[in-house]
Amino acid sequence: MDQLFSSGHAADIVLAVLLIEAVWLKSRGWEARSLLGLLGPAALLVLGLRAALVGAPWYLVSLPVALAFPLHLMDLQARSRQKD
Repeated sequence: MDQLFSSGHAADIVLAVLLIEAVWLKSRGWEARSLLGLLGPAALLVLGLRAALVGAPWYLVSLPVALAFPLHLMDLQARSRQKD
C-alpha cells in the first residue's frame, strides 16, 4: 500500500475511474460541457493530490486545485439555470 500511494498510482486509479464514468455518462447522452463541469473539478483535485503524493513542488499541487474552483462555479451556474 505504501508504494501505491507514494508512487501516485492511487490517484491514477481514481483518475481512471473518473474517465470510465465520463465515457459512460457520454454514452448516456451527457453533453461535454456538463461532463466538464461535473467531473473536471474532481479530476483536477485528484491531480493535485497526485502531485502532493509524489512530492511535487507546491505550485504543481496548488495549481490544479485552484483551477478546480472556476469549473465548480461553472457547474453550479449551469445547474442553477436548469432549475429555473
